[in-house]
Amino acid sequence: MVRMSADGTPRRRRLSPEQRRAQIIAEATRLVAERGFNGISLQAVADACGMSVPGLLHYTGTKDGLLVAVLTHRDQVDLEVAGLTAPPDLIASPRTVLDALMEHNAGQREIVRLYTVLNAESLNPDHPAHEYFTRRYMESFERLRNLLGPHYADAEALSHDLIAAMDGAQLQWLRFPEQVDLVEAWNRAADAIFAAAAPAKR
Repeated sequence: MVRMSADGTPRRRRLSPEQRRAQIIAEATRLVAERGFNGISLQAVADACGMSVPGLLHYTGTKDGLLVAVLTHRDQVDLEVAGLTAPPDLIASPRTVLDALMEHNAGQREIVRLYTVLNAESLNPDHPAHEYFTRRYMESFERLRNLLGPHYADAEALSHDLIAAMDGAQLQWLRFPEQVDLVEAWNRAADAIFAAAAPAKR
């Protein structure tokens, strides 16, 4: 929002720290989607936010910190889109929830690419995002196991299988975008996994 100063010149409204951080994440996410993770720079994000690079780093620490913030925001959006923020016992169909998540991912290719590349790089314990991705997998696994538990007998093994199917389908889609349809690849894998899953005992 732009306001006018006493002398009639435009003056930007000062944002609160929370508003500024939200702006930074929104602009960084937009730039990643437009240019890819290799095309994004701290200067570009700072320019989009109307601030300096040192000012940007005050909120993100490093470029890696900025990317982790983008991914954390993406995780929250994904949970809301797929309906995973609801209590597990109120979700009637785990498959429907996972299908919605994969359909959502199919529409944000560059964000998925960013996640996939950083996830692989962070296997190195010295990588700045190592702790984030380790924690993220554990949280995703626990969330999925809770979602599947009321419906399937071995929710733990099923959770590992489904996460592997998601990651594998996304990797194939990123590698061969002209040959692989993400939703179709996921559906083939999910059909086989769910067909073999034993239902929970009532």
